[in-house]
Formats: sequence, C-alpha cells, structure tokens
Amino acid sequence: MNFIHSGLAASSEEKADRFYIGILGLEKSMPKTLDRNLAQTIFGINDELLIIHYQGGTAHYEILVYQDYKAPDKQIAHSCIQVTGLTNIVNKCRDAGMKVIEIPKGSVVLTFISDYDGNLFELKE
Repeated sequence: MNFIHSGLAASSEEKADRFYIGILGLEKSMPKTLDRNLAQTIFGINDELLIIHYQGGTAHYEILVYQDYKAPDKQIAHSCIQVTGLTNIVNKCRDAGMKVIEIPKGSVVLTFISDYDGNLFELKE
C-alpha cells in the first residue's frame, strides 16, 4: 500500500495558499474544478468545488475549496508532518495569528498548529 494524498478543506484559495505555500513552503498545482454532480455524490455538497494540490517531499495535500467550510469545534483528526526549521514555522504561525499548541512531554515538546480553516497539524522536526 502507498499513501497518495490527504484531502482537506479550505474556505478560500487565498487562505490555502497562505498556509500551504506561505507557511509550509509546498508547491501548488494548477487548480481544477470538481463539478456539482460529483461534489453532491461524494460529499453531499450541491456546489462546484475548487481542487488544489500542494506538494513537497512526501507530503501531498488535496485541498477542496468550499466557501461555507467550517472545521469542527473539537478537532482531533490531524496530519503529522516532519518539517525542517520547526521554530521558524512555529514563529510564522504565531506571527500570522494562527493557533499554536506546544505541550512538554518528557524530553520533547509536542507541537500542533491549526491552519486558517481549523485543520490540525502535528509538526515534528
């Protein structure tokens, strides 16, 4: 079995770009459109969705842009990614007003961030 991508949602292309390019440094593919019929059949959303792929290293996110997207209040689902320059990324997130959670656990610190739409990421260096 091979991992292909993780599909997440964003409320706008601008927010997705700011996070996946500006914070994580991933490369963006040309956006495509998922037609209304497929969006309805797969996700129960009666609207076209913009699909954008962001990739870097082995990370590959398929972001579905839906302007009415709202993350759950209690987000436990998350992606864990290995990054270079963890402190720099955490500082970028703080400077951008994003939620950063750092939890000391023994000799390490667990680091979680939420993107602009509430998707949760665990970061490891």
